[in-house]
Amino acid sequence: MIFPVFLYQKKMLIQKSYQYELIPNGEQVRKLKQFCGCCRFVFNKGLEEVKKYYETTGHFLNYVQLAAFLPKWKQDADWLKDCNAQVLQQSMKNLSRALMNFFAGRANFPRFKAKGRKDSCRFPQSIKSDQNNNRIYLPKIGWVRYRNSRTIIGTIKNVTVTAKCGKWYVSIQTEYEQETPVHSGSDIGIDMGIVRFATLSDGRYFEPINAFHSLKGRLAKLQRQLKRKTKGSNNWKKLVAKISKLHHRIANIRKNFLHQISNTISKNHATVYVEDLQVKNMSKSAKGTVEKHGKMVKQKSGLNRAILDQAWYEFRRQLEYKLRWRGGQLIPVSPQYTSQCCPACGHTAKENRTTQALFACVQCGYSNNADVVGAMNVLQRGRALAVAG
Repeated sequence: MIFPVFLYQKKMLIQKSYQYELIPNGEQVRKLKQFCGCCRFVFNKGLEEVKKYYETTGHFLNYVQLAAFLPKWKQDADWLKDCNAQVLQQSMKNLSRALMNFFAGRANFPRFKAKGRKDSCRFPQSIKSDQNNNRIYLPKIGWVRYRNSRTIIGTIKNVTVTAKCGKWYVSIQTEYEQETPVHSGSDIGIDMGIVRFATLSDGRYFEPINAFHSLKGRLAKLQRQLKRKTKGSNNWKKLVAKISKLHHRIANIRKNFLHQISNTISKNHATVYVEDLQVKNMSKSAKGTVEKHGKMVKQKSGLNRAILDQAWYEFRRQLEYKLRWRGGQLIPVSPQYTSQCCPACGHTAKENRTTQALFACVQCGYSNNADVVGAMNVLQRGRALAVAG
C-alpha cells in the first residue's frame, strides 16, 4: 500500500491518550479501590445535594458550589482525607460536566454510582512518568508498574485509572504541538451499511466484523446460567465476572476493527465525505403504543441490533480526528435518496433499486451495486458542497 507524502506548514495542537494495563501490588490495589470508593461517595453525595437544592430553589448547583461541600464532608468522614484532594475535586467536575451534558441534550440525567461498576479516579496534577522502567507515579499511591506497549509523546495533562473486569488500566492524556500537515491524498465518498460495513466510491468495500453477533450465542448461554444462580452467591459473582469479560472482549474486537479501517482510509484520502446519519432515530423501537401497536417489531429489533453493532458514529468520530491529525477533513452530507438517485443521469426513483444489492436506472439503464452507487452520490454531493463553500 502506498501512503501519501505530507508537506508541513504552521502548527497545530494534538491531544492524545495512551492506555496501558497497570500492574499494581497488593497495597496499591487497596489504595486504588479506596480512591475509587471516595470518588463514588462524593459523586453520590453531590448528586443528592443537587436534587435537594433543585427541589428547594428550582435551580442546579455549579462546580464551585459543589466543591464547597468537600471540606464539610471531610470533617464528617475522616477517611476522605486519605484520598488526594484533587481527585475528589475532579469527581465534582465530572458531576458538573454530566449536568451540563444533560442540559445540552447530549446525555440523560446523571445517576447514582454503584460499587464495583465502572470504578475510576482521575489525577489532574503531580504525575510523573518513567518510561524506561515502565512505571508511573500517582500522588499518595506511589510508583506503579504498567505494561508498556508504545512510547508516550507530549506533556502529560492528566491520568485516569479505571477498573475493568478485575484488571486496572491507566489512560494518560497528553498534549503537544506539531507542524500542520497538508494531505496530498484524493477525495472519497463512503456509504455506510450492514451487509457491507463501508463502501467506497471507487468500488472498494470493507466487510463488517459483527462482534456482538458472532458472540451473542455464548453471551445468551451465560445469561441463562445466571438466572439459575442465587443472587449474591460466589457462583453468581463468578458468572457476572465472566459476562463482563465477554462484553469487554466484544467491545475490544469492535474498537480494533474500527481503528484499522479508519487508519487505512485517513492515510490514503485527504477529504472524506460521509452520510450524516441520525443513528438514534434509525435505531428506535417499532413496538408502538398501547393504542397503536407497531408493525414488524421483531424484524425491526434485529435491524436495530445490527445497526448498533456496526458503531457508525464511533467510526465517524475516529475518522474525523485522524484526518485532522494528517491535514485532511471529513465532510458530512445529506443521506436522502443516495441509493435511489442515478449517478449517471440524476434520475431519482424508488424503482431504480429493485433489490437490496442491485441498482438499475429505469431511465438511462445504468446499473451497479447499490452501495457503490450510494457512495458515488455521496461523493458528488460532497464535492458540490465544497465548491459552494
